Amino acid sequence: MSKRWSAGDEVRLTYDTYAPAYEDFNRGYMYERWTGRLLGTAEAAGLKGNRLLDIACGTGLSFVTMLERGWEVTGCDISPAMLEIAEERYGDRAELFVADMRELPEIGEFDLIWAVNDPLNYLLSIEELEATLDGMWRNLAPDGIALFDINTLVTYPTFFSEEIVVNQNGRQLIWQGKLSPEDVAPGVFAEASFEEAGAEGSAHVHRQRHFSREEVEAAFEKVGLERIAVYGEQDGALSEGLDENLHTKAVYLSRLP
Repeated sequence: MSKRWSAGDEVRLTYDTYAPAYEDFNRGYMYERWTGRLLGTAEAAGLKGNRLLDIACGTGLSFVTMLERGWEVTGCDISPAMLEIAEERYGDRAELFVADMRELPEIGEFDLIWAVNDPLNYLLSIEELEATLDGMWRNLAPDGIALFDINTLVTYPTFFSEEIVVNQNGRQLIWQGKLSPEDVAPGVFAEASFEEAGAEGSAHVHRQRHFSREEVEAAFEKVGLERIAVYGEQDGALSEGLDENLHTKAVYLSRLP
C-alpha cells in the first residue's frame, strides 16, 4: 500500500480489530431493506445486467441479498479479517479478494459497482476520493452504474458525538463519539472510539471525513464520471435531492459519459 495516502493503513487496522464485533454491533441494521432500496435507484437509472462489484464488502452483509437475487458477485475489502468471515460464508458463491479501494486494480467490466454503508467517508482527502472513483471508472461496463452512500453533515453531531452501548451475545460493545457538535462544518473530520468491555486488544478508533456535494461532484468531473442522480436518506427512505441538514446519508449514482 502506498504511504502517500492521508489515511495510510489506518482503516485496515481499524477493521481488522473491529471484525470480531462488527456484526453484533450492527445486528439491528436492516441491510436487506437498504440494499434493496439502493438497487431500486440503480434500476430507476436504467441498470442492466447482473454483475456486481462490491467495494468494501466487509463480512458480506452488503452483497448476500444480491446473491439471493441471482447476481454474479465480486467483492473486495481492505481488511483481511473482515474478508475472512465473508469467505467462510460465501466463498463458494462469490469471488472475494483483499484490495484497497484507493488502489483498485482492473478486474473486469461490472454492471453495478457499489460501496455501501459509508466506506468512502473513511477516505481522508479529496485525492483519496478521486482515486477511489477512478477505480470505479476503470471497472465499469459501458452501460454500468457506480453507486455509493456517504454520511451527511447531520450524521456527525449525532453518531460521532454520542455514546452508543450495545449488549449482544453476552458482550458489551461501546461506541464513543469524540466530535463536538459545535465543530461540525463541511469537510469536518470526525473520530470515535470503539471497544468491547473487558476484551483486551479490542479498543480502536474510527476516523471519517465529511464530503460535501460540491466536492463529490468535482471529483466525478475530475475522473470522468457523469453524475446521474443523487438521493437523500431519512429513516431508511430515499427521496430525490439532498438536504444535508435533514438527510442522514447521501446516495450518488454515476456512469461513464
